[in-house]
Amino acid sequence: MIYRSLFPRDVFAELDRLQREMQQGFRLSPSIRGIARGGFPAMNVGGTPQSVEIYAFAPGIDASSLDVQIEKGMLIIAGERQRQAPGADATVHIDERFEGRFRRVVTLPDDIDPNLVDAKYTDGVLRISIARKQSALPRRITIQ
Repeated sequence: MIYRSLFPRDVFAELDRLQREMQQGFRLSPSIRGIARGGFPAMNVGGTPQSVEIYAFAPGIDASSLDVQIEKGMLIIAGERQRQAPGADATVHIDERFEGRFRRVVTLPDDIDPNLVDAKYTDGVLRISIARKQSALPRRITIQ
């Protein structure tokens, strides 16, 4: 008679496998709305030594419905995407496009100058460039 255990020989490996399976179950799948990564509009935030660069990808939105503000060290992008319904007699089978009000908040570094902001909306991409304060820019010190 061969004795078979109900438990695998390496209990810790089995626990590790179960933990990975559970973590995968809680992850959200990618979505065109960007919900799995933070909301609408999808954003890229980066910087150069001279500025902070923010790109918000918001296609199909009228530029006049966007509201961009800097308040207490935070950049706030808000707006609304209107519903674009098909014709009166059309049947909708898939409706994946985000509609409604949205708001994104980005915490800004302390070295930005809120008076030197440039915002442009072109081809569905809102580009915001915020200059850094001159006193915060790196500078070379000459040695005598």
